[in-house]
Amino acid sequence: MLTGVNALNCMMEYQCWLDSSYIDEDTKRELMSIRNDPGEIEDRFYRHLEFGTAGLRGVIGAGLNRMNRYTVARTTQGLANYIKKSGEAENGASVVIAYDSRHMSDQFALQAALVLNRNGIKTYLFESLRPTPELSFAVRELKATAGIVITASHNPPQYNGYKVYWRDGGQITPDRAEAITDEIDAITDLSQAQIMERNEAVDKGLLVMIGRDIDEKYTEKVVSLCLNREMAREHGRKLNIVYTPLYGTGNKPVREVLQKAGFEDVHVVEEQELPDPDFPTARSPNPEDPGALRLAIEKAGRIGADIVLGTDPDCDRVGMAVRNNKNEFVVLTGNQIGALLVEYVLSRRDELRISTPGDVIVKSVVTSEMGRVIGAAFGVDTVDTLTGFKFIAEKIEEYSRSGGRNFVFGYEESNGYLYGDFVRDKDGVIASLIICEMALYYKLKGLTVYQALEGLYEKFGYFVEDVKSIRHEGREGEERIGRIMDYFRDSWVKVNSRLNGKVEEMRDYLKGTCCYPASGKKVKAELPTSNVLYYKLHNGCWFCIRPSGTEPRIKIYFSAAGKTRAEALDRLKYMQEKVMGMVDFE
Repeated sequence: MLTGVNALNCMMEYQCWLDSSYIDEDTKRELMSIRNDPGEIEDRFYRHLEFGTAGLRGVIGAGLNRMNRYTVARTTQGLANYIKKSGEAENGASVVIAYDSRHMSDQFALQAALVLNRNGIKTYLFESLRPTPELSFAVRELKATAGIVITASHNPPQYNGYKVYWRDGGQITPDRAEAITDEIDAITDLSQAQIMERNEAVDKGLLVMIGRDIDEKYTEKVVSLCLNREMAREHGRKLNIVYTPLYGTGNKPVREVLQKAGFEDVHVVEEQELPDPDFPTARSPNPEDPGALRLAIEKAGRIGADIVLGTDPDCDRVGMAVRNNKNEFVVLTGNQIGALLVEYVLSRRDELRISTPGDVIVKSVVTSEMGRVIGAAFGVDTVDTLTGFKFIAEKIEEYSRSGGRNFVFGYEESNGYLYGDFVRDKDGVIASLIICEMALYYKLKGLTVYQALEGLYEKFGYFVEDVKSIRHEGREGEERIGRIMDYFRDSWVKVNSRLNGKVEEMRDYLKGTCCYPASGKKVKAELPTSNVLYYKLHNGCWFCIRPSGTEPRIKIYFSAAGKTRAEALDRLKYMQEKVMGMVDFE
């Protein structure tokens, strides 16, 4: 708990909200309910909810360090100031706004629109909830300056968030996020963020509602990505699919795209079909979590389905379950799905003779190396980026401008995939279509997806991965995460010793250095700046450690490779035991 000056500052901020004529009475009543809980007051007021490349994300509630109408308005005013100062407003700036099924998403979206309207900036607001990737598409389609989506992706029900996109359709990158943050930080009085009345905004043409016209263009473009349209049209009904939107935005677009492509035998999990911000039957609405697909798997077992798909609430990620050799459903990891899609996309492009010498795959640095090995077999390079699809989008834009390389496929281990470049974010709608096409392709060959994956392992080697995610809440949690990062950053020689000298290289993306324990050499390197540490071990093993950008967590990614599954698993277990022992050093 804070003491002294910091504690006093928290109480002063708390009292300012209670005394302010700008703060509504419902918010004040919520604040009064915690007046005898100094720890809760501290957590709500010790800082402003932090804005970064992932925008805002936090628990809904009253206070500086919470998602509410005031933090949304302040952030939007900062964005408006940035747009005006950058000269964009002089050319008729506009912003597209979308939102998902979470608590208060529609209210936060309208609040953002009306703040922008008050600043003379036109907004295009979706009439109802839409997938995050459709927002990316709409920014490009409407030639808007920027985009906002109100979502907390797969976080628990009490969370919401606010992500900003730029005119290329990708999330803002660190330099732009820093500049917008400076504008937000300059707003010291919440009342500086004012809204325009809705009727006035509509009358002046500043608030424009959008809907089916954009939906239809988006759907048409997605369906056009089919790599074998004839196969899908003629045989799509032979693939029995169970799908769950996990109470989110994917229900209509995923089903519509699959139906138009020819996949007619799609069964939705009724309990999870309609939007519900409380996600009542899902412990976590996260397609990485096998538990999120439990009801879908049960339904698939009852009806004899071939595959199970599940998208998260804002439908930018997709999970998958398939039948193994015992005819039991198993949930594939994001890395496994990614490897399957890389091989399917590249092999089909070769068959169609649409491959080019400049083709490139882009993945995050914490994603399995299996995709790189598969890509190399097709003569396709793989480029690594920092974690966050914004960096993959940045590469797509770079390639489209330079013309030297051709983006083919991008993916992250956290179940985010993108084929095509008219969307500049991971896309659960597109991924669902390509996954179903791939599953149908293998079924017509007499193979399950699981058997296809086993075939890739036998051909390219066994790769196994795991992620340890440790949650540390509040200010004390932040400090603990900082201490863990400091240990692995500053004690790389000790880390190597604990791993019996198996570390070949340690990359510090924050300091831009590479360290080589065997020689003690430390050199400057051209690395993108981020609080990420990457330890490369021999025999193709590695681990990476970083704080989460969207949750109070520290994440440790592990990957091991071997000629057999047993060899790869042994290497993974060894590495995990050593590293997690150091994480728990306190």
